[in-house]
Amino acid sequence: MNAQVETLLKEQVNKEFFSAYFYLAIANYYQGKNLDGFGHWFEMQAREEQEHAMKILKYLQDNGVKVELGAIAAPSADFKDTREPLAATLRHEQYVTSLIHAIYKQARDTDDFRTCQFMEWFIAEQGEEEKSTGELIAKYDLFGEDSRSLYLLNAELKARA
Repeated sequence: MNAQVETLLKEQVNKEFFSAYFYLAIANYYQGKNLDGFGHWFEMQAREEQEHAMKILKYLQDNGVKVELGAIAAPSADFKDTREPLAATLRHEQYVTSLIHAIYKQARDTDDFRTCQFMEWFIAEQGEEEKSTGELIAKYDLFGEDSRSLYLLNAELKARA
């Protein structure tokens, strides 16, 4: 494995765990606003990010790479209103997409075809993440200002499995 690809993958493990922390902070914010459905949706997001980190960690281990885990920065969860975390989530997912693309590009440029194949799952996953977050923002923009509609959207989010 190319040294730069290895470094990027190791960094991505930490960034995926940070994403989990970020989503837990948002879940906590929504729980504090009595929007338990929103909180649940973000708790599920946090679990997915942990799974992503573990998937990359296992890939590194399976390829004989020693991984030393670094500190995970504390995320900010100071939001001015209930829409702001949604917009922050989309920005964060777009950032993660750029990181995934950078890993793929480095792997491609160094003929690391195995890592390219591994990263294709993440590329597809990021497309889904951006789409689902965009849809959630669109629903919030349609219904979020009306308390009854917000109640229904909150109930819908609570049903996420």
